[in-house]
Amino acid sequence: MKNHFPLLDPLRFATAVGVAIFHQMFWSWAWVSIGVPGFERYVAADVLYPSAAPFTWFGWVGVEIFFVISGFVIANSACKCSPSEFLLGRALRLYPAVWVCATATLLVLLTLGSGPASEFILPYIHAMLMVPKGVTGQWLDGVYWTLAAETAFYGLVFCAMLTRKITLRHLAWGLTIYSAIFNAIALLVLSCTTPDDLPYLIILMFRVPCAAFLLTHGCFFALGIWLFISANRELTRLELVAVAITCVSGAAEIYFFASFFLTSISAISDQSALVPIMVWAAAVSLIAFVANRNRRSAGIASSEAPAYWRTLGLITYPFYLTHNVVGTAIIRFLVDAGLDATSALWLQLGMLVLVCWFISTKVEPAVRSAMTRTLSYFGKLPKRQPALRRPALSRGLGLLRPVPAK
Repeated sequence: MKNHFPLLDPLRFATAVGVAIFHQMFWSWAWVSIGVPGFERYVAADVLYPSAAPFTWFGWVGVEIFFVISGFVIANSACKCSPSEFLLGRALRLYPAVWVCATATLLVLLTLGSGPASEFILPYIHAMLMVPKGVTGQWLDGVYWTLAAETAFYGLVFCAMLTRKITLRHLAWGLTIYSAIFNAIALLVLSCTTPDDLPYLIILMFRVPCAAFLLTHGCFFALGIWLFISANRELTRLELVAVAITCVSGAAEIYFFASFFLTSISAISDQSALVPIMVWAAAVSLIAFVANRNRRSAGIASSEAPAYWRTLGLITYPFYLTHNVVGTAIIRFLVDAGLDATSALWLQLGMLVLVCWFISTKVEPAVRSAMTRTLSYFGKLPKRQPALRRPALSRGLGLLRPVPAK
């Protein structure tokens, strides 16, 4: 089993850019059609991009792609470490960027935001601790809802590792069935109601406010796990059925949300709900290609991936956390300075990538090092397991021992 799947890094970065363009070129003005509160707290410039709507409205599907990648990557990580190592590794990976980016977001909101300073404090604390805000309350930034789903998935993996009986295969099956049932119900509700009906709104609530329940998104994490397993051995017929179920369930979730968008926002009423499904399917196909190539080249030494691919992967996380508020503030500054809206947007993306490169390569490592020193001072850090000792979580997958490359 290889330690890294380099093609996932540019894919992850590309999806983050897609989400950013969606927020900045479409959602920044189209949200008023739905009446979703909260965006007025942001620091947007008074710019519109209606002509770009057909090409940007489906950028939100990048989140569903993120979740598949996360299932794949976290399964890979869990197979190489103990529960304590896994938990520490996740904390060291997630918290430094959140602390830096949430603080930057807070400073922008306090400086340029339209709301009182007091309304940002509790969301800031939630963000710094990575604690879900619950069904009510405000996010410091709307993009933080995905962290609720991510941390819930990490928690499931960690608990499974502690049991020493629940394997990745068990976890994938559970999420597959659990989420497929809910998404089937969601499709049934969609066919019988309208966005104004209470059952429809209740189902929709589980996408963002109740993301930590993983009802709508569990299938994406499950698909990532199945694809990781396929990267190490051929799947059984029953497991291939599970993959098919997760794909259909994921397509159903995307179709449900896309239909809500198309029904509620007149600017895109002529678009097709199949577009985000096809974008997602293309990304999943690429991940499946990576998995298949990994399995076929097991035990064969492979050339190193370009370093800039890994750099793109590192930039993605802080870029995702900052594009919605900090990025929009940059657009506002550039427009006020006299740039046209389109030029301001693309220049802002370039500037934000550079800032996030600095965060990921300079600031995050320093914070991570300080965290490690603090943890080692107050307690004993977990020892890294031997390379050939596979944790309990991966047992039952039928994986061969890693073959050292000659």
